Amino acid sequence: MTRRLTDPAEAARLLAAGQLVGFPTETVYGLGADARDGRAVAAIFAAKGRPHFNPLICHFATAEAAFAEVLADDRARRLAAAFWPGPLTLVLPRRPDCRIDLLAGAGLDTLAVRVPAHPMALAMLRAFGGPVAAPSANPSGGVSPTRAEHVMQGLGGRIAAVLAGGDCAVGVESSVLDLAGGGAALLRPGGVPAAAIEAEIGPIGRPVMHREAATLRSPGMMLSHYAPALPVRLDATAVRPDEALLAFGRPLPGAGAWWSLSAEGDLNEAAARLFAGLRWLDAAGRRLGLSRIAAMPVPETGLGEAINDRLRRAAAPRP
Repeated sequence: MTRRLTDPAEAARLLAAGQLVGFPTETVYGLGADARDGRAVAAIFAAKGRPHFNPLICHFATAEAAFAEVLADDRARRLAAAFWPGPLTLVLPRRPDCRIDLLAGAGLDTLAVRVPAHPMALAMLRAFGGPVAAPSANPSGGVSPTRAEHVMQGLGGRIAAVLAGGDCAVGVESSVLDLAGGGAALLRPGGVPAAAIEAEIGPIGRPVMHREAATLRSPGMMLSHYAPALPVRLDATAVRPDEALLAFGRPLPGAGAWWSLSAEGDLNEAAARLFAGLRWLDAAGRRLGLSRIAAMPVPETGLGEAINDRLRRAAAPRP
């Protein structure tokens, strides 16, 4: 049963226990989990019925806390000083010692970060003392929620609690600005007008509004960043000695190296371990002179749909 809360400290305690909490921001209500906990992050995708592992926005209590996880240049710091707390999300490179789970960033080398302006969100983040990954708190494909009642209607029974903080003042999602590649590109228009951003840092690129770009940059990098260096072979029922193995359930014999997504066939655990596993197998396989990663079949149910979507991207022909 989903609880309705008014105490940000109680919401923080649930987050610390690995639970999902809906919470208000000035833009829309978010569905929050501890961004450092892969299983909690995986539970976000399960609760929303999200068909892809899109990058999630990580919320922080202060700019300093955000910039402890990402590499911020002078432009990012100027924008943070001008618009944080507020409805602007910045996409920046992960620091080498970043604590955010890879699943929260869809396995990319970038992270989307922001400091929300809602006082209850900030109180919850301060009480929690860590980063909170959160997309909008609605079933995937649904209308974004701007009241606690909207969250209860869409996700009631699927999450631990909703922190009720009244109506959202902005009512549309945050603007998402990609600063990771040296330039500046607006990936999503939102609560901070493009002209206001340009007044701080100069001209920015506008979003490319076609399906392929929306799929690959939401926010993030291009499709090639989703693939390990080693080719991936899907639906493996046998494995050769020159292949590394991404196992689901009981591992196949004969692999040169292997990583278990879940020995028990738990899709939530598998989702939480997917990106770390692909990175580990890629590095270990190349170190051992292996030629490919063989991925065992994963059921196309629940989070399996998102896992298989990611694996198909990893196995797609290289440009």
